[in-house]
Amino acid sequence: MLIDSHAHLNFEGFDQSWRQVAQDCLANDVWVINIGAQLATSKKAVEIAESFPQGIFAAVGLHPLHVLGGQFHPEEFNVDDYQRLIDSSKRVVALGETGIDFYHLDSNFEKQKEVFLQHIDLARKNDLALIVHARNSKDGSKNAYQEILQVIKQYRDKEIRGVIHCFGGSLEEAKKFLELGFYVGFTGVVTFKNAKELKEVAKQIPLDKLLIETDSPYLAPEPFRGKSNQPQYVRYVAEHIAEIRQISYNEVVEATSQNAIKLFGLK
Repeated sequence: MLIDSHAHLNFEGFDQSWRQVAQDCLANDVWVINIGAQLATSKKAVEIAESFPQGIFAAVGLHPLHVLGGQFHPEEFNVDDYQRLIDSSKRVVALGETGIDFYHLDSNFEKQKEVFLQHIDLARKNDLALIVHARNSKDGSKNAYQEILQVIKQYRDKEIRGVIHCFGGSLEEAKKFLELGFYVGFTGVVTFKNAKELKEVAKQIPLDKLLIETDSPYLAPEPFRGKSNQPQYVRYVAEHIAEIRQISYNEVVEATSQNAIKLFGLK
């Protein structure tokens, strides 16, 4: 069994096809976690998860790009709204995606940080995992990974678990997240020829702390780069990581599936 630990069948690109795509995934023994980015897409993620007896799950949260003060359809994070979603379905397995994004706008950093902290508190309250998004500024002057590390370190003596999704940082940064008990997620970007540093990270980190994901409909792996991504394409990520680490494909599949089951409490 493969597990795509981060997909967006709840986004507009799948409005007409999410049911068929999900059915195809389940028919091919692929489980999917659909990730919310706003209240509406979080509700949709829960709706999709509830449409199937097993294998499809949801995360709910407000993406930093949509935090109040941002450029992309900003909205307020209302804790009660997200608590109601969590209470409405046992298929909600995580909070997120949440985090810090400096790539498009950094003037609302303090608000992003505030909302990130609210997600952490809500995850702890409900014993759920965190799905964390990080993106540095275009010129590299502002490092989202370092900011997120500083926030997570505040909770070092408390129960907090999660994954740094679509990892794009350094090996040193990955090791710091591992020290805090977090997993590291890899998308189809790791299959790109120019992703040399990322390939090294995927090679070096412990296999029992590695997750695979598609971030579909974005970031399609080779040989589909530039096209719409699908959760089923998570196997190409697994194949490439097996090649990088010089281990069997089945070993990667087994390890990453068990990692996702453990982190998210999947049943």
